[in-house]
Amino acid sequence: MRYDLPDLRLVAAIADTGSLGRAAERVHLATSSASHRLSQLEATLGVALFQRHARGLSPTAAGEALLRHARQVFAQLEQMHADLAPYASGLSTQVTLFANTNAINCFLPEDLGDFLRAQPNIRVSLEEQPSPAIVRAVAAGQVDIGVVAAEGHFGDLVLLPYRRDRLVLIVAVDHPLAQKSGIAFAEVLSEAFVCLHAGSAIHTFMMNHAALLGGRLDVRIQVRSFAAVCRMVAAGVGIGMVPRSAVLAVDQLKIVEISDAWAPRDLQLCVRSLSDLGPAAAALLTHLSGKADDGVGQYAALA
Repeated sequence: MRYDLPDLRLVAAIADTGSLGRAAERVHLATSSASHRLSQLEATLGVALFQRHARGLSPTAAGEALLRHARQVFAQLEQMHADLAPYASGLSTQVTLFANTNAINCFLPEDLGDFLRAQPNIRVSLEEQPSPAIVRAVAAGQVDIGVVAAEGHFGDLVLLPYRRDRLVLIVAVDHPLAQKSGIAFAEVLSEAFVCLHAGSAIHTFMMNHAALLGGRLDVRIQVRSFAAVCRMVAAGVGIGMVPRSAVLAVDQLKIVEISDAWAPRDLQLCVRSLSDLGPAAAALLTHLSGKADDGVGQYAALA
């Protein structure tokens, strides 16, 4: 089935204004032409998109569904324009970077900020993904650089050290677990958890490890950032699992070490091949590898 952008814009305008006449004016159509377009679209879809009443038009359930997708299309088009516009003003290139939750929340904001300030003609497309998905994308040549946890199978990818970190449990100071210095993940599966939102890399990681242990997490609430996890835990909502680097320095929180072998979450940079990197991607890799906590692993020294 073929959809025209003018039809989708008309549907959105009708939903926004509640009036066919005002919508037609907004999208620069005659009212009769707008009415014809809407009727044709509804006939093609086989459903009514709007309810007609004395006060105007309001979306049906089918109309609301179409609107959600239409607005996503408009947003993607705007992003496409935003991505393409800099090329007209001298943009050198764009680097694609996939990273896990830990890297995006704890290290990359400052490290990328330093790089982008020094390289005004380079754009970075950053996306959060779980480490296994990042490895697959880099290996397939879909992504220039990946930032992953230093565990798993990397095949022939080139790995460079980036940052050192470790997953820990955080609990309120008056929680019974606050008296422990360390504990296995299996021992806390019955606890109520404060987690990042579903779809985040660390949420997927936690769910998968709970399943491997034959259990499931009791997720009491989901939030959008590690800082929010810390504040919720400090308020006594539940316990949380976050990178040590993300723990807020507040008196109401206690860190409990996780004894499982996967708790260390040292971060690695991964690329398909050093020689295949473009100049911008190579410059970014050099910059990020220079941030390694042990001061080694700079790409410039290995190239």
